[in-house]
Amino acid sequence: MKSYTVQEINEILQGIIVGNTSENITAPEQLEMAGATEISFIGNKKYEKFWETSKACVAVVNENIAIEPGENRAFIKVKDADLAMSQVLELFAPPAPLFIIDIHPTAVIDLTATICNGARIGAGCYIGPNVVLGDNTTIYPNVTILDASTVGKNTVIWSGTVIRERCHIGNDCIIHPNATIGADGFGFRPDPQRGLVKIPQIGNVIIGNNVEIGANSCIDRGKFSSTILGDGCKIDNLVQIGHNSKLGKFCIMAGNSGLAGSVTLGNGVIIGGSASIKDHTTIGDGAIVGAGSGVTGDIPAGKTMLGYPAVEARDALKQWAILKRLVNESKKK
Repeated sequence: MKSYTVQEINEILQGIIVGNTSENITAPEQLEMAGATEISFIGNKKYEKFWETSKACVAVVNENIAIEPGENRAFIKVKDADLAMSQVLELFAPPAPLFIIDIHPTAVIDLTATICNGARIGAGCYIGPNVVLGDNTTIYPNVTILDASTVGKNTVIWSGTVIRERCHIGNDCIIHPNATIGADGFGFRPDPQRGLVKIPQIGNVIIGNNVEIGANSCIDRGKFSSTILGDGCKIDNLVQIGHNSKLGKFCIMAGNSGLAGSVTLGNGVIIGGSASIKDHTTIGDGAIVGAGSGVTGDIPAGKTMLGYPAVEARDALKQWAILKRLVNESKKK
């Protein structure tokens, strides 16, 4: 079992220790559930009230904390407790699943595929013709990578993922289980004789570096040209990105959100959970779309939008306040 003193942890965090504890720290845990040998964190002043009843011996806290740690307990004060806690979690992270051999004998690898140095391929994988796997890629069991696709160095692809033909994944990416990259976009047109006619989707998907894609998310290939995710984008579980959409750098999409076809996101856009974005919509740099919102038109850079249909946040809050007042007045009658 891993264990560290508060001083050893602070050597990594480079914070300020307040108080002290004789306990060796054996694990991180949330504040309400932590035991006497565990470390927690307080990233917001509203959680300070839980410290008194918590059993944690140490907490990583923001510099402006207003309480004291107490007897045989300690705080590590840092500028950003949430960010510092990520370093603590790395300390205690268990090892990744083992590869007994680098390339499992049940993996099917086409003779024309290029497997670079240090790549690892698990049981039951299929690596198609002219696929290129970069240095130190890790492909967990039962992944399918189809013809002429490329995967950059140090990228990790978890079990059940399907990367369809001609798609390109950058360096240092993480693709979680059962994601689908490059499925056909949703394109159909009515025809009096044939009903709904499928529109061929002949493009691909291009994913930049340091991108993370959550479990069961789908990124559709372009009808023509490419669906593009810029460097540093973080995509949650169960997210839909429609054909020919283009995401700038460092965009965030939370779970169950979705982009219809040909949506453009600028750099640093945040899409809240279950939000829906209409096709051919452009959202400017740094804009935020609140959870559950429905975007039906372009959004300028830096705006925060709420509601269904989405409007500027301050207007949405005013509307909700008026509706609440009307409801309360009607109840009095």
